[in-house]
Amino acid sequence: MIIWLASYPKSGNTLLRSMLAAYFFSDDGIYNFDLIKNIKQFPNNKLFERLGIDVKNEEEIVKNYIKVQETFNKKNSVHFLKTHSYLFNIKNHPFTDLNNSLGSIYIIRDPRNVVTSLANHSNISEERACDELINSTKMGGDLTKKSSERTIVFTGSWALNFNSWKSFKFQDRYLLIKYEDLINQKEKTFIKVLNFIYRLKKVDPKIDLHKIKNIILTTDFSNMKKLEQEKGFFESKTNIKTGEKIPFFNLGPKNDWKKLLDLKIKGKIEKAFKKEMIELNYL
Repeated sequence: MIIWLASYPKSGNTLLRSMLAAYFFSDDGIYNFDLIKNIKQFPNNKLFERLGIDVKNEEEIVKNYIKVQETFNKKNSVHFLKTHSYLFNIKNHPFTDLNNSLGSIYIIRDPRNVVTSLANHSNISEERACDELINSTKMGGDLTKKSSERTIVFTGSWALNFNSWKSFKFQDRYLLIKYEDLINQKEKTFIKVLNFIYRLKKVDPKIDLHKIKNIILTTDFSNMKKLEQEKGFFESKTNIKTGEKIPFFNLGPKNDWKKLLDLKIKGKIEKAFKKEMIELNYL
């Protein structure tokens, strides 16, 4: 069964995946970039190509989402899968179902900080990043690329992405985590995540506090940034003009919209997402 780690891009998914990877796939909780590879991304063209599915055909991909997810469940264990997709139903083809999904952890971040992070990550202007948050429905799909950008992902807007995953709430299989809490109350928030996972798996919680302390130290933003500088990070993008890698770990907690964001863009985001931002206490 799958536990989804869902979020809009640049909302803290990498941090939570790093912490979970260090907890479940290491003996001591000391993080390195290889550990995160244990948590796959969905959708991913490679998964579809293995089953002979034509990745050039968008409808064929969507039509076979469930079929690909069933290949994970044949292994008779719980799998974490990262996704930036919204929980859609396109032409009667669902993103997932309860036969394949054990539950979902949704990571949310103040969209006023998402926009500046997305602009840096994608090497685009903040104005364009803002428009993508509000209007964009998909990303990727460039088959000339070798990276994750080959795979088309139906993100929806920031609000649609967030609201869509609430459907797991009605099944009592949903946990909402704020990126800000993951930064400011790391141990408390991570233990909350672990307890939710153990509840979904229907096993008694086994919280290893020593391992958690190592995880908190080694997934600190400054350490992650240092790791990227020393070894590179496979999820970072390349600047088309310069050919250089764009730092994935750029500002982290220093990404403060109050200091960085243009007032017009701030106003545009707050107007578009007023309902959700009030609900989340961002306004």
